[in-house]
Amino acid sequence: MSDVVSLLAQIEDTGRDTRGPGYQRPGFSSTERELREWFLAEAARRGLDTEIDGNGITWAWATPPGENAVVTGSHLDSVPGGGAFDGPLGVASALAAFDELKASGALERATRPLALAVFPEEEGSRFGVACLGSRLITGAIEVDRALGLKDANGDTFADVARGYGLDPERIGRDQSRLAGIGSFIELHVEQGIGLINTDQAVAIGSSIIGHGRWHFAFSGQGNHAGTTPMSHRADPVVAASRVIGDIPTLAAATDASAVATVGRTLIHPGGTNVIASGMSFWLDIRHADDAVVQQVLDAISARAREHADGTGVEVSISRESYSPTTHFTKELNDRLTSVLPNAALLPSGAGHDAGILAPHVPSAMLYVRNPTGVSHAPEEACEDDDQRAGVAALVRVLEGELGVAS
Repeated sequence: MSDVVSLLAQIEDTGRDTRGPGYQRPGFSSTERELREWFLAEAARRGLDTEIDGNGITWAWATPPGENAVVTGSHLDSVPGGGAFDGPLGVASALAAFDELKASGALERATRPLALAVFPEEEGSRFGVACLGSRLITGAIEVDRALGLKDANGDTFADVARGYGLDPERIGRDQSRLAGIGSFIELHVEQGIGLINTDQAVAIGSSIIGHGRWHFAFSGQGNHAGTTPMSHRADPVVAASRVIGDIPTLAAATDASAVATVGRTLIHPGGTNVIASGMSFWLDIRHADDAVVQQVLDAISARAREHADGTGVEVSISRESYSPTTHFTKELNDRLTSVLPNAALLPSGAGHDAGILAPHVPSAMLYVRNPTGVSHAPEEACEDDDQRAGVAALVRVLEGELGVAS
């Protein structure tokens, strides 16, 4: 069977951004469907039993399904203009790890079932809610709210899900499936610089810091760009832009380690000779202390209202998602540390499906070195040898979790 490097090579052209470097692999898109079909085909080649559950999560069982299963996997969607490894590395590594476990005879000696999983819409780039698949299966998002989410084209998640082959009536918390998971291990490319200057290719995740997304919508009066005096305008672009410019100062003044980011804006109607009637931006805030996240949000929200009042526009602020600081399961991490004694414990500022699952099932993460330290961008990287080292670490962890006798 193929190793992790060649597996990733099979999908390196899928979803390439035609406008520049990087990838466009939105959740619940034709591109993500193509990647899902690739995974299903690779699973079938290995004789795995596959299924897609009511929430769009793809499962491949290496052994007959059963209780206390060991599950590993990640996601295949990307942020706009993302890199090649965020998500797919974990999926390809799961397939490569299965190959090694089968070749060594470990699966025949396993005392627990093994499954590979692929979660949809992890990045939230289509519907605005990160880790949507894992939020649905755990009940971390209300079903009605999820079904009503809209993408940039105005299509609801309910309609898109139907087109993806899902039944909206089956979407939501799946307690029976959660109860069957004994441990979940997600391998992921590191999204930071923790391993750059070390001689270790793999680290163990200790926690995911609190993070959330909020939608700021400014509404004013659309009008003619040439005939409306500056003194008679209610321009939402002016108010929103002033807020965006203040965000770095407000975040730093609240706490030096807090981060706040605006990476997406939307101006309506978007004409070059039209004063906009509306402008929205999406705010991402992260900090290890959930109280600090709230303080940063409060400061930015207050400033938004000030700028709205000062320019004669209105602003509404709504939360799209929030995940409090999550610590991975100590007992599981202790077992990982025992089989990977040289691996450092690293916190992460990036959200993952493992973090959503952690309050419900024992969960852990392995990070594989990224020599650039850049993620969510085309410069994201992972050396071939480090990819293989990640698989070797995952195999050792899975052997321990499966109870493989030597």
